[in-house]
Amino acid sequence: MITSEDLRFFSVVAGADSVAAAARQLGVTPSAAGQRLAALERRVGVRLADRDRRGLRLTDEGRLLADRAAALVAELDDLDDALAARREDVGGHLHVVAPLGFGRRHVAPLAARFRERYPAVTLDLTLTAAREPEAAYDLWVHIGELRDTALVGRRLAPNDRWLVAAPSYLDTAGVPARPADLAAHACLVLRENDEDASLWRFSRGGREEAVRVTPALASNDGEALRTWALDGLGLMVRSEWHVADDVHAGRLVRVLPDHALPPADVTALLGSRRGRTARTQAFLDLLLDALRLPPWRRPPAGADAPLGTT
Repeated sequence: MITSEDLRFFSVVAGADSVAAAARQLGVTPSAAGQRLAALERRVGVRLADRDRRGLRLTDEGRLLADRAAALVAELDDLDDALAARREDVGGHLHVVAPLGFGRRHVAPLAARFRERYPAVTLDLTLTAAREPEAAYDLWVHIGELRDTALVGRRLAPNDRWLVAAPSYLDTAGVPARPADLAAHACLVLRENDEDASLWRFSRGGREEAVRVTPALASNDGEALRTWALDGLGLMVRSEWHVADDVHAGRLVRVLPDHALPPADVTALLGSRRGRTARTQAFLDLLLDALRLPPWRRPPAGADAPLGTT
């Protein structure tokens, strides 16, 4: 007999490219996930997925179960919501997805607060480097421009991108006076998905200027770039939310502040499969309240001046 927990488990497996990836989402070891999948296959009497070094591929029976599982889990969650509404309560299972760094700093604490407020809700927070939704979710916290225009989001907070560097780097290499000067500087580049990461776009007075920089150091991790910048190794473009505290404290300095970079506003995307359930709306309300005055735009205690610039 297949249980609702089996359906939820296999929905995660079906959306992953390997047993190890599914295990990370489930918060268990790969061996535990593999054993659970094997046990499920024994109970249903058919093989659901082929597993080898290249990853995980669903069989025809696995695809059938995955499709039915998604629909059945959605119906179960809708039933939970309907019963919760009768109780004037918020319950059920909530799956929230957020970017790695932003999720750790801003979404995870809110998830803990949400759980305290709504103990009848079980919450799964997935932190990912992906820029577009890849699997089923209730609420996706997205930063930056949406490539898929069919996705409808709710703006949570403004978030600019800044060009910054450590004072020690600028003392040694000099301060760029215009974007074209960046060609002679050490630049730290964040590589994300298939974006052209070394092409930096600026605008001023209605005029746009694109500069191709040569990466002195590059990484797919924003925190690695921040560490390099703090060590005085070069200039980087980073989200305001990530470096505002460093600029406030003088550890980093804004460079070319009169040249704007494309903004990367924070948006909430609602899962189309389940829509705006009571628990999804409750979490969205918590996000909106927490980010109404974004933490990265709150001056530190005792600070009257705007963020330092060069």
